[in-house]
Amino acid sequence: MKFKLDWTGIAPFAALVILGLTIAIPNGWIFGVAAIALAAAVFAAVHHAEVVAHRVGEPFGTLVLAIAVTVIEVALIVSVMLTGGPEKAALPRDTVFAAAMICCNGIVGICLLIGGLRHHEQNFQLSGASAALAILCALSVLTMVLPNFTSTVVGPGLSTSQLVFVGITSLVLYIVFVFIQTVRHRDYFLPPVPALDPNRPDDVHAPLPTNGYALASGGLLLLSLLAVVGLAKVLSPTVEAGVASAGAPEAVVGVVIAALVLLPEGLAALRAARLNRLQTSLNLALGSALASIGLTIPTVAIVSIAISQPISLGLGPKEIVLLALTLLVSVLTLGTGRSTVLQGVVHLVIFATFLFLSVVP
Repeated sequence: MKFKLDWTGIAPFAALVILGLTIAIPNGWIFGVAAIALAAAVFAAVHHAEVVAHRVGEPFGTLVLAIAVTVIEVALIVSVMLTGGPEKAALPRDTVFAAAMICCNGIVGICLLIGGLRHHEQNFQLSGASAALAILCALSVLTMVLPNFTSTVVGPGLSTSQLVFVGITSLVLYIVFVFIQTVRHRDYFLPPVPALDPNRPDDVHAPLPTNGYALASGGLLLLSLLAVVGLAKVLSPTVEAGVASAGAPEAVVGVVIAALVLLPEGLAALRAARLNRLQTSLNLALGSALASIGLTIPTVAIVSIAISQPISLGLGPKEIVLLALTLLVSVLTLGTGRSTVLQGVVHLVIFATFLFLSVVP
């Protein structure tokens, strides 16, 4: 498969140009064009991520997209922290929590539902899902629940030493997971059987892209993700104004930003589920949740200490209940190695509850 320039190659550059125009000419009409460019950049990112994934194979392909999106998400959060002041102390927590709920309930739920409707029952590696969920449980509780119960500093914040400890443990847990996923037990995260879709057999056996094609797609993937995050940040004041005018809580802004940033991964996971590759979908969803916590918390901890700006990590009671329910249901629904429509509906109901309570707390 050789590289050829089409709309997926043009869209990232066009989106970056429109991003520059939006910054230079902040008019009403340009924001409409920016929204269209954002959608085009998302679809281009999905295409290039699939090319890279097809070349390097599983689970490296899904890891590339998860880390790329998370690194840019972290950059967006840090930039807002540096310019937003103390009133943005809860932004990292709100964004990380929203990302976890979107990945574990939104993306997983829609993939299980669509995959179940199309293929009735789908299989995945129980060992891989269990490993990811174990790390996810530890990361979530240590970073977003435990800060409410420490006594050195009254929650939801942490002392400097506690923040350093939580950041180090988060990074260690994520690095160990990546090592297990890509080196020590890579087979845990590979499809249990060759998952062929009889309606799309050519997709599975498509010729491998050349090294040059894969490198070009990797570069275009990064450009697409930069455009997505840049446009999301440019459009965020409009989102904030809309949220404020609607009387919704400020945390809704974090939900919208997280949803925009995770959109490429969500679409890639959904397409994989439709093609009967649920293992790839779960690698993307759970891996993104882990990367969002494991990379964001250490980074914001360093920034918080460096600029002497406190951050709030502990969740409120309502959010803790939703997180606990998500982790419990995830262990139950992904604990058999098989999925049906039922599991997808359960996760989507929890996700709908999260969205509703974000707007109507």
